[in-house]
Amino acid sequence: MDIQTYIIETKRTKIRPLTPKDAEHFYMLNQDPEVLKYTGDVPFKNIDAAREFLEKYNQYEKYGVGRMAVIDKETHEFLGWCGLKYSPNLDEYDIGFRFFKRYWNKGYATETSEAFIDYGFNALKLNEIVGRAMVENIASVKVLQKIGMILSKTFDFEGHKGVIYSIKNNTIN
Repeated sequence: MDIQTYIIETKRTKIRPLTPKDAEHFYMLNQDPEVLKYTGDVPFKNIDAAREFLEKYNQYEKYGVGRMAVIDKETHEFLGWCGLKYSPNLDEYDIGFRFFKRYWNKGYATETSEAFIDYGFNALKLNEIVGRAMVENIASVKVLQKIGMILSKTFDFEGHKGVIYSIKNNTIN
């Protein structure tokens, strides 16, 4: 996967693989406690730690998918990230997204997630995609529902009730 090329375009965004050059944005995104509230992640210690994470991020090379930078078409601003992730221990692909708070409630998570569902099913020929969220994360649960996912089960997420939504590829026989 060419990490310099935009992989997906939506009405308002262009989406490309994350690179170490995104370290400052990636660091800043994870500094907001509200952004991380339902993720279980901790903030990066500094920009170098974010850069090191991005340098070691190997989902693209190993599995041909990954979380990707979402860039505004008009302003060229880094809005956040969205994308598919493969978990070999579960043998599943999941959709994830994280945006700067100033872009919440503007439809970016839904718009980009829909594009990744389409990409996963039509370009990658995946059979199923899942999405996880804590029950309390109402906004993320709504996004999963808006993109056509159906509640499939609940799980324990570090002492919190979590939900797993899924969508199956109806174009594969």
